[in-house]
Amino acid sequence: MGKGLFLLLTVFSFLGLYSCDSDRVFDEYKPVSSWNKDSVVAFRVDELDSLETYDLFLNIRNNSEYKYSNLFVITEIEFPYGKVITDTLEYAMAAPDGTWLGTGFGDVKESKLWYRENVRFPEPGEYEVRIKQAMRKNGEVEGIENLEGITHVGFRIEHSAQQ
Repeated sequence: MGKGLFLLLTVFSFLGLYSCDSDRVFDEYKPVSSWNKDSVVAFRVDELDSLETYDLFLNIRNNSEYKYSNLFVITEIEFPYGKVITDTLEYAMAAPDGTWLGTGFGDVKESKLWYRENVRFPEPGEYEVRIKQAMRKNGEVEGIENLEGITHVGFRIEHSAQQ
């Protein structure tokens, strides 16, 4: 295959992949290793169009070291003028038979989890999204000190499908 044909195929492949993700506004991952209960994964989001609505997602990558079928997290969105919205969320990570619900090949699975839909960002300025794990073993008050098996925590914003 000639260099010109290879370059042309590469460009079309890139454009094809990019166009499949045209709803993406923000998409970032942070690696975690033994996610400590006090460790906060934070994402800073620049000013967004205040007239548009957006859908928000948490993206979680886990491997076979993750020992649980669900995941509890505490999220916060801090607005530019200081208002904070806090949520405690639970997500299913595995089916009752133990099969991971995420996608991917091999040991690592990725789960795209709904966080909020039809959200507006009305204040001009930078927003911060913070995520903490809030896992505990059944019947125990204290949280799991270090959560193993989560490899990356991501935050994603898409243009709302409702527009």
